[in-house]
Amino acid sequence: MFLDALYVKMRHEGRVENRAVYVALGINLEGRKDVLGLWTSANEGAKFWLNVLTELRNRGVRDIYLVCVDGLKGFPQAIESLYPKSLVQLCIVHMIRASLNYVTWSDRKKVVMDLKPIYKAVTADEAERQLDEFAAKWPKYPAIARLWREHWERVIPFFAFPEEVRKVVYTTNAVESLHMSLRKIIKTRGSFPSEEAALKLMYLALTNVVAKWETVQYWKQMLNYLDTVCSDRIREAGVRL
Repeated sequence: MFLDALYVKMRHEGRVENRAVYVALGINLEGRKDVLGLWTSANEGAKFWLNVLTELRNRGVRDIYLVCVDGLKGFPQAIESLYPKSLVQLCIVHMIRASLNYVTWSDRKKVVMDLKPIYKAVTADEAERQLDEFAAKWPKYPAIARLWREHWERVIPFFAFPEEVRKVVYTTNAVESLHMSLRKIIKTRGSFPSEEAALKLMYLALTNVVAKWETVQYWKQMLNYLDTVCSDRIREAGVRL
């Protein structure tokens, strides 16, 4: 599952404001993506995400193997409170963006290139060695290595997956691509007269987008991996592979 939010201008309680639209995108055991819902709030926060996850569980989402999220404070804990068996993967793209907050403009491209060996490593141990090398090479930016080390246990879950599917696992690209499609629809409007109007247009746009989606690439490899590591959980959910 991929969880992320985008901001949309809409009228709320008599005034126009940027409100967060929460988007939950899931991939089922057949490798098919689907949008599980849209929700709005004044801003993005872990507490509201907890409400979203509670609703999804009540609607029948019994188990989630992995959830990919950004670095929002308290988000992993909110997920694990409802789905304690779930792996929480921090989006690598968001980690890179957060790292660049500390970097001068002239060093940005070099830092991005030197971060790449960390998440492109073959194993988590090799990734940790690459992080040490990065820290030694860039002593002028100690906050970057500290950031990655502080979140390390949430950075490395994707290394357990087959190499072919790791890029699917370690970024929220799937949902951000969806956001891009939605922004193309809403960019021509200055603002929406209500939350209902905004959600209605986005829902209609989603029906067209989802209809074009195909099975996730390399899904056979992913399915074999899931059958190896959590076949008991799949059986508990009453699903046959």
